[in-house]
Amino acid sequence: MSLDISPRTYRFLQADILTSGYRIVGKITVTTNGAMGMLNDPNKSVMEVNDARLARVHMPTKLVDHFELVRMIKSHMHAVCMSRREDLGPLSIVRGGYSSTIEYPVRVTTSHFEIEGTMELPGRFDYTALMLEGSREFIPVFNATLTAILIPSLRVESAGILVNRKHIDMMALLNQRVKPES
Repeated sequence: MSLDISPRTYRFLQADILTSGYRIVGKITVTTNGAMGMLNDPNKSVMEVNDARLARVHMPTKLVDHFELVRMIKSHMHAVCMSRREDLGPLSIVRGGYSSTIEYPVRVTTSHFEIEGTMELPGRFDYTALMLEGSREFIPVFNATLTAILIPSLRVESAGILVNRKHIDMMALLNQRVKPES
């Protein structure tokens, strides 16, 4: 469906997308459901990035190429970083319909990245439910910092990062860290 004849309102949002090998910075097209609605749409496996600038993960500041349009498979993305929390989408979508939540400071790792930030969940922290239940493939981490494991110079600070739960290796609550012995 062309953007010109669609009855929906589309807008562009700046996004920083990380895959296992590349960092892609560009504009994604979203509806009123924001980035969360677009990434978790089970009817679309592909996403387009406009005005896309590509850099290899191991050289994050060196521009490799620049394209008007890049097409990507959503399941291959590790994380999508948004500069504003509002860009993730309406609270009803981001919070999964819950009005009150509890904040959990977390560290999330994938095979290539570490993400440290806050998850907002309805009630107690339930890792199994978070990772295996529901239809959301991308889960939000707020006020987050993403760092490449092997390349610490790749560091992205973001108001909201959508992490692909299929790529998550480990998740830990920061308040459960063991204190070093004196």
